[in-house]
Amino acid sequence: MLIRIVRMTFREDRTAEFLEIFRHSKDKIRAFDGCHHVELLQDINRPNVYSTYSLWESEAHLNNYRDSPLFGQVWKATKVLFADKPQAWSNVVVAV
Repeated sequence: MLIRIVRMTFREDRTAEFLEIFRHSKDKIRAFDGCHHVELLQDINRPNVYSTYSLWESEAHLNNYRDSPLFGQVWKATKVLFADKPQAWSNVVVAV
């Protein structure tokens, strides 16, 4: 299982646009092959900073999504709203 976190800082006047994009795409992303979960988090102190938290069957499944027309459409509409460069992390759970 792969955990993917993407932290995005939006221009304050464009956050409503991002939320609308997320509302319209979240179910499509959740239905994508290999996706087990997607949720949106908002920074407690900076209301224009959001993170997506998603669970993927594997890195290959995540990459298939990232190579898809759906990702291309969502990312193109989202990235023009940024106030800063996004940050992304991919992690796996370590059993100790």
